[in-house]
Amino acid sequence: MHLVVGLGNPGDRYRGTRHNVGFEVIDVLGERAAAGRLRPDPDWWALEARVEGCPVVLLKPLTFMNRSGLAVRSAMEAWEVAPEAVVVVVDDVALPTGRLRVRSRGSHGGHNGLRSIEEALGTRDFPRVRIGVGSDPEGPDLADYVLSPFSSRDILIVRRAVGRAAEAVVAVLREGVEAAMNRYNAEAVEQSPEEADTAT
Repeated sequence: MHLVVGLGNPGDRYRGTRHNVGFEVIDVLGERAAAGRLRPDPDWWALEARVEGCPVVLLKPLTFMNRSGLAVRSAMEAWEVAPEAVVVVVDDVALPTGRLRVRSRGSHGGHNGLRSIEEALGTRDFPRVRIGVGSDPEGPDLADYVLSPFSSRDILIVRRAVGRAAEAVVAVLREGVEAAMNRYNAEAVEQSPEEADTAT
């Protein structure tokens, strides 16, 4: 059993923002899952199901980003899941928009959701799938940037990246982290339609 955690903030206000791409990946995986069972809890939305034959719990923490670790630790205890069987899907401002990066472990890199999970679990040793959301060249406050929606030119890139991130999660579940790293970390970022027109 794996626990797949998509990070984000609950509520319509945050839907479609850069910080919520983890939630979007969970939605895609939920659509692909065989009939499962919802496990309600004040701290999470969770679906216990099978994704392409793999038994998983798909989890969205409802504790808001900075307290994600509380929900993750509670869910790990509920399903008796070890840290190495937790896969976290998260946005990353250090990666170009649409680029994926799979890792078996690592630092939080300043991401408050990952920081909260590391503190709650007492370890950095859990796989993560990072989705690049880019950085604003004008350099505004980082919190404002990640809580803002994607530009119209990036929406299609992000939708494709979310789908590929869901595939990367399945690869981690079925084939292991190293195989997923080899397949998805080398992929190039897709161009936006505007960029493609400019290049031709």
